[in-house]
Amino acid sequence: MKLAVIGGFGKMGKRIIEFALAEKDIQVVCAVEQKGSPVLGKKICECFPAGDGNGHGAFTEDLDGNADVVIDFSSPQSTMTYLKLAAQKKTAYVIGTTGLSEEQIAEVRALSQKIPVVQSPNMSIGVNLLFQLTREVAAVLGPQGYDIELVELHHNKKKDSPSGTAKKLLQMAAEGGKLNVKDAVYGREGILGERKKSEIGVLSVRAGDIVGEHTVYFVGNNERIELTHRAHSRDTFARGALAAARFIIGKKPGIYDMQDVLGMK
Repeated sequence: MKLAVIGGFGKMGKRIIEFALAEKDIQVVCAVEQKGSPVLGKKICECFPAGDGNGHGAFTEDLDGNADVVIDFSSPQSTMTYLKLAAQKKTAYVIGTTGLSEEQIAEVRALSQKIPVVQSPNMSIGVNLLFQLTREVAAVLGPQGYDIELVELHHNKKKDSPSGTAKKLLQMAAEGGKLNVKDAVYGREGILGERKKSEIGVLSVRAGDIVGEHTVYFVGNNERIELTHRAHSRDTFARGALAAARFIIGKKPGIYDMQDVLGMK
């Protein structure tokens, strides 16, 4: 598998490349970095010693047309730029970038008519199980009058809020509980009156170096159930992204998610 990584010297990009270079069947043909990056022009094997055998690609501003698949955990603007290039080159694409606008998501879906795309706000196996559990528990407890609240924690460098994972959990809770995502309340301040039964509360915490933590609360009058996922490191996301890359090669154009990759549908 010939792999290109967008944001190859970022926190996620580095872990993806490190794991990829340890696999004998993966060749990292290019790692894309923005203009001004100190690694531009360098061979990947210079920056990642373990990649001496399969890391002879380089850090570049351009997307290598020889890649079979692209993994991208960069920024919304960068993702859209390189996704368009990949569509022109007929290269499969894995999107882990969050914070995409509704217009950008619509454009991703349009471009997926040309190439196969895996798009997921979180590529952890555990989180994707949490998505499924959240919908199932909401389907049982929502009609019983349990309030649903969602709290997510991330590091203080994260730019988007709430997280893409939190938005997906909100969607799953709303689907299961037959509620409307538009009735969600993001944080609370002031005299708001009694909590509406139709709402789902979403709270974001940004502090320190927290990799990622999500908890969905189902709270009744005499009990509560908490579904929590804590990521100990970015490794779980990197491994999931490589699984998605292996999955998407050779697939028909269209939009796929980690539920497809993990065979959970």
